[in-house]
Amino acid sequence: MFVVSADDIKAHLSYNDCISVMRAAMARLSGGTTEQMLRQILPLDEGRMFGIMAGTMGTSAAFGSKLICVTPHSAQNDIPSHQGVVVVFDPRTCAPACIAEAGEITSRRTASASAMATDVLAREDSKVLAILGTGEQALHHARALPEVRDLDEIRIWGRTPEKASALAAKVEDEMGIRATAHHDVEQAVGVADIICTVTSSDLPVLLADMVKPGTHVNVVGSSFDGPREVDDALVSRSRYFADSRPSVEAQGSEYRHALASGAIQASHLLGEIGEVLLSKVDGRTSDADITIYKSLGHIIQDIAAAGHVWMSMSQEPG
Repeated sequence: MFVVSADDIKAHLSYNDCISVMRAAMARLSGGTTEQMLRQILPLDEGRMFGIMAGTMGTSAAFGSKLICVTPHSAQNDIPSHQGVVVVFDPRTCAPACIAEAGEITSRRTASASAMATDVLAREDSKVLAILGTGEQALHHARALPEVRDLDEIRIWGRTPEKASALAAKVEDEMGIRATAHHDVEQAVGVADIICTVTSSDLPVLLADMVKPGTHVNVVGSSFDGPREVDDALVSRSRYFADSRPSVEAQGSEYRHALASGAIQASHLLGEIGEVLLSKVDGRTSDADITIYKSLGHIIQDIAAAGHVWMSMSQEPG
């Protein structure tokens, strides 16, 4: 059995590769090949949560589980926000094939799934990316999104201006793309073609009247029913897509709040991103559409990403 460290994941799972892995995984999910349980979340103290997920990639394919503890940055700044393991089983022997560090898997597959959805839904001529949030996912999204669009600028907003400035400097130095920090959300997103919300906010930070026609939005930060990053009006204005329909219907806070308020009907959730990939559902229909991809994260993404690393490591000589 392979024990896969965060460094192993970095070495064997590039963002470009992970985007391709996410594309294939979400097509399998929406094609009905996979089987999975809705995630179980147990609340802990100090805002922490313990998540349990399990699934299979399909008949004679890898299966596995993820155990993870999520610690909000507001509670603990000296430890990673996501800590845990992803266990992948060999479909031939039914034995555990690898146990992988879950934090790096989660960070890379989440940002890569957003990049994949951006490639599917954003305008081809998109040049400006805005990222709302300054935590781990903000940096990973800044690394992943340029894989699918030729960006001229990355604009970053955070509640703490010093963190936004530090992240902008890091992104510009690392990516070679102009990166700017902004103290106001509306200023940050006003000219953006793509917006990623990766905050831990309980209340909406992105409002409908801030978003220009034609924008694509990845809504990522809220992973359970409660916190909302965008308001009901923006949900209502958008062509709205899920990573997994059952998951978003059960735990997608922005969708559920808009539905409960009467801002939308259940039919407003047009489908899964995998259904767009499979041409079962139309994605963007005009340059004026506002599109939203709601990312809750999915066990199929974790198994696919960890499985890719396992296969890559197993093929190394020696």
